[in-house]
Amino acid sequence: MDEKGATLERRRLFARFWRAASGFWTGLRKREAWFLTLSLLAIILGQLFVQYRLNVWNRDIFNALEKRDISLVGWLALLFVPLALAAVAFNVASVWGRLTTQRAWRAWLTDYQIDRWLKNGRYYQLNLVKGQHQNPEFRIADDTRIATESPVDFAFGVTTAVLTAITFITVLWAVGGSISFQLGGRTIHVPGYLVFVAVAYSIITTVAMLFIGRRFVHVAEGKNQAEAEFRYAVTRLRENGESIALLGGEPEERSGLSIALGHVIMQWRELCGQYLRTTVVSYGNFVLAPVIPIILCSPKYLAGTMSLGEVMQASTAFVTVQQSFNWLVENYPKLADWTASANRVAGLIVSLDRLELAEKPGLGRIRREEGGEAALQLRGLSVTLDDGTAVVGETQVEIHPGERVLVVGESGAGKSTLIRAIAGLWPWGEGEILIRKGAKLFFMPQRPYVPIGTLKHAVAYPNPAESLADDEVRSALKDAGLGHLAGRINDQGVPWERTLSGGEQQRLAFAQLFLQRPDIIVMDEATSALDPETQDVLMNRMIQRLPHAAMISVGHRPELEAFHNRRLVLARRKEGARLVADEVLSPRTFALRRALALLFRRPSTSGAQGE
Repeated sequence: MDEKGATLERRRLFARFWRAASGFWTGLRKREAWFLTLSLLAIILGQLFVQYRLNVWNRDIFNALEKRDISLVGWLALLFVPLALAAVAFNVASVWGRLTTQRAWRAWLTDYQIDRWLKNGRYYQLNLVKGQHQNPEFRIADDTRIATESPVDFAFGVTTAVLTAITFITVLWAVGGSISFQLGGRTIHVPGYLVFVAVAYSIITTVAMLFIGRRFVHVAEGKNQAEAEFRYAVTRLRENGESIALLGGEPEERSGLSIALGHVIMQWRELCGQYLRTTVVSYGNFVLAPVIPIILCSPKYLAGTMSLGEVMQASTAFVTVQQSFNWLVENYPKLADWTASANRVAGLIVSLDRLELAEKPGLGRIRREEGGEAALQLRGLSVTLDDGTAVVGETQVEIHPGERVLVVGESGAGKSTLIRAIAGLWPWGEGEILIRKGAKLFFMPQRPYVPIGTLKHAVAYPNPAESLADDEVRSALKDAGLGHLAGRINDQGVPWERTLSGGEQQRLAFAQLFLQRPDIIVMDEATSALDPETQDVLMNRMIQRLPHAAMISVGHRPELEAFHNRRLVLARRKEGARLVADEVLSPRTFALRRALALLFRRPSTSGAQGE
C-alpha cells in the first residue's frame, strides 16, 4: 500500500474508532459520561479563574516589593494562602475527574469489544480471516487503555489551552499596551505588540514540531505492532513448551525470538530518532519562552512607562499564552502514540464488523434456523472461505434423533470445516442448517478447552461450578475414566490445562457430555488421543446414556464405524468437496464392527488426519 493509501486507511480506521468510542456518551452509561464531562469543564473554569487571580497577585506583589510597601506585602502574603489552596484543590479535582473519566470510558469500550469478540464464536473466526486484527488480546487490553486515556487528557488540555490563551491574550493586550519605533524615518505604532509576538512565536514552534514529527504516527504504529508480535511469540513459546522441549526446538525458537526482538529494537531506534528531533524544539522553547517577554518589556520599564509588577505579569502571561498555543508541541509524541493505538483498536472493530455482517442471512452466508422433525438438516449447504473459495459443495443431509453419522474422506476434503459450519463457527457459504426447535447442541473438539479454576469448574463449564453437586461431578469423572481425580475436584491453584494429558482432557470432555446430556453431539476427532480400549468404553457409554441423541462426528480411525449407523463420504473436487456417498452401516455387535473395520479398512479413510 502506498503512502496515500496508508493515510486514507488510517483516516478510515480513526473514524471507525470514534463511531464506536462515542457510544459511551450515547449508550446506557450516557448520564455518567456527561456528568464527568461537565464536571471536567467546571474544573477547567475554576482552574482558569485561580490562574488569573494568581497572575494579578504576581503583579501586585512585585509592585509592592518595588515600592517597599511592607503592609501590602504582608496582606498579599496572606491572600496567597487561599489562592494556593484553591489551586491545589482544583488540580486534585482535575486528576480525579480525568482518571475517573478514563476508567469509566475504558471499562465501557473494553466491554463493548469483549461482548462483540466473544459473540457467536467471533474470537475463533478471527483466526480464519484476513484483516488488521492480529493479537486481539493486546488490542483489547493495552491499546484500549491508551486509546481512552489519551483523548481525555487531550480534550482537557486543549480546552484548558484555548480558554487560557483567550484569557491571557486579553491580559497581554491590556498590560503590554502598544509600542512605537522609528523605521525609515517613519514612526510605527504597534498596539498589543506582545500578543502578536506571542502568536508568531507559537506558530513558528508549532510548525517546526509538525514538520519534524510528521512521521511520529507511522513510527509509533510500527513500534506497537512489533511489541505485540514479540509478546505473542513469547506467549506462544510458553503455551507450547512441552512440544518444543520434547522436540529440542530451543535453538530454533531462540532464533525466532531474536528476530522478533531485533524488529522491536529497530522500531524503538526509529522512535528514539523522532524523540530526539522533537526534543530540540520542545526544550529550546522551554529555554527561550520566559526570556523573550522580559526583553520586549525592558524598554518600557527602563522608560518608566511600565512597573516591575506589570513586567512580571506580562512575562507570566506571555509564557502562559505561548504554552497554550504550543500545547501540540508538548503533546505531539503522545498524540502520535494515541493515534496508533486508536487505529489498532479500530482494526479489531472493523474485523468484528465484517464477521457480524457475515452472520446476517444473505448471499454468501449460511442460514441457521430452528424447526423440523429431524434433529439436524443440511439443505443445499455449501461451505466457502471468507473470500468465496469453495470448500464443500452443495450438501443435502437429514439426521434424525438416535442416528450416529460418521463423516470420512481424505485429508483436506473439508470434513472439519463442515463440522465447524454445523456447530455455528463457520458462517461463510450458502444453504441452510436446520436444527430441531429446543435441541441442545454439544461440540467436542480434538483439543478440549480446560478453563482456569478447580476441576469441578472445568467439568461444569460453561455453567458455573455451583450448578452441580460434588457427587454429580465425581460420578461423571468416574464414568469418563477419571476416577483417580474424583478426590481433587475442589483443589485450588492447580493448572489443570497443563496437568492433564491429551487423553485425560478428551475424557474430561466426555464427563461434561454425561452431565449436560445434549440432543445433538458434534465430534471432531474427539477420541484421537485415547487408546482403542478407552475409546470403546467411552463411546459405548455415551450411546447407552444418550440413546436418543443425534451424533455427527469426524474421525480417521476405522474402528469408529462400530459406533455409527451411517457414514458420509466426502471427496475433493475442484469446485469444492462433494458428498459422494451416504451409506447405512448394518447393525452388528460392537466387537464385530470393529473387527470388520480393521479387516476391510478403506484406503480413502485410513491414515486420514483431522483438518
